Amino acid sequence: MTTDVFSPEKRSAVMRRVKGRDTGPERAVRRMLRAAGIGYRLGGQGLPGRPDVVMKGRRTAVFVHGCFWHGHDCPRGARKPKANADYWLAKIARNRARDDRAVAELEAAGWRVLIVWECEMRAPDFAERLVARVRDQAAA
Repeated sequence: MTTDVFSPEKRSAVMRRVKGRDTGPERAVRRMLRAAGIGYRLGGQGLPGRPDVVMKGRRTAVFVHGCFWHGHDCPRGARKPKANADYWLAKIARNRARDDRAVAELEAAGWRVLIVWECEMRAPDFAERLVARVRDQAAA
């Protein structure tokens, strides 16, 4: 069995289309928060790691992570890249280290941090669990 490996030009074109913000999972999380009446801001400029969603009054920062890109331990996140594996494994390791640093810096500054994984969003009760997590964070 052979694997269909893209040419370098095609791979470059595919990777250029990977969005860094306003991804589908991020938009879904924002819709859920808005439907629950929870206010937020976008971008997190000036905060470590630039969280995807910031609730300044609650001092809560939300990161929406893609399982593959951030090295989650779910089946999708555990997939090994077939092409240029050394590069991508090192890149994912750097992403994880950067994520850990950002969370530690935010928590040291008194922020609560929620990490939403792409895979957990598939659960039928995810919206309710997300809202409960945000409200529990605010009560803590």
